[in-house]
Amino acid sequence: MAQPGRILLTGAGGFVGRHLLPALRVAFPGAVLVGATRHPGEEPVPGADEVLALDLDDLAAIPEAVSRARPDAVVHLAARAVVGSSFRDPLPVWRTNLMGTVALAEAVLRIAPEATFIMASSGEVYGLAFKAGAPVSEDTLPSPANPYAASKAAADLALGEMALRGLRAIRMRLFTHTGAGQSDDFVVAAFAHQLARIEAGLQPPILRTGALDRWRDFLDVRDVCAAYVKALQRAASLAPGTALNICSGTPRRIGDMLDTLLELSGLRVEVEQEASRLRPTDVERVLGDCTRARAALGWAPVIPWEDTLATVLADWRGRVAGPG
Repeated sequence: MAQPGRILLTGAGGFVGRHLLPALRVAFPGAVLVGATRHPGEEPVPGADEVLALDLDDLAAIPEAVSRARPDAVVHLAARAVVGSSFRDPLPVWRTNLMGTVALAEAVLRIAPEATFIMASSGEVYGLAFKAGAPVSEDTLPSPANPYAASKAAADLALGEMALRGLRAIRMRLFTHTGAGQSDDFVVAAFAHQLARIEAGLQPPILRTGALDRWRDFLDVRDVCAAYVKALQRAASLAPGTALNICSGTPRRIGDMLDTLLELSGLRVEVEQEASRLRPTDVERVLGDCTRARAALGWAPVIPWEDTLATVLADWRGRVAGPG
């Protein structure tokens, strides 16, 4: 099958984008990689052949950006993704994640109608459905439990409708993922950052956490990038509007992750729970069913979880130490 000649990647300067660009380069060596970012020049986009300004909050400017990109494929990563921030200020989350995504997809449908459009949706869309205790499949109705998840669920549904009008959409419902380069707004990186600071003598041996007795279905960002690559490679065989859970199928307790990071660091610390790190609404146990993705993409996670945690800790040690 034909491989994409020009791939537009939104959020190219973000956590996943910085991992995905080199993966795309290996998988599609002849493709032009167009990295879109909100503020070109301020956000480095290593690995992109072209860098494009694309602000999802500037709806009127999106069609021109798509015209300049001339994509054969779009991987739409850009979003406001911090759940805690979505509780504090929901409206920007809705504007970016829903209206920005719909505006981008409508522009692609009009300007580049043959382009594959891969959306980074989220396992968070299932929300309260996880309380049933069974692995959640793509046929489970969304029941989001926070503003971020609701905005993603709405965009996911919108793209499903647009697929009926010709958008070659693939909705990738990514469950929680981590890796080198992630912001400490996210739990594994938050633990690793604090441990690296304690090791360096930059903070007392007190580690502040949110809820530890929660179970999440985690992935390594490198496995997530492999799923995006597989989806691009197999796009022609996927029906428009296809939704795929990208998850491990193995729930992991947050407190156990902290214990492993403590073992890796060799530190003895006092653990304190902070109310500010708790969610107003939360789900105790998250478990996804990735049977469809395994069958449709020939994909499965391969990075050992202990390697993921060691990678995140090593990354934060380097970041805390700084240059030289």
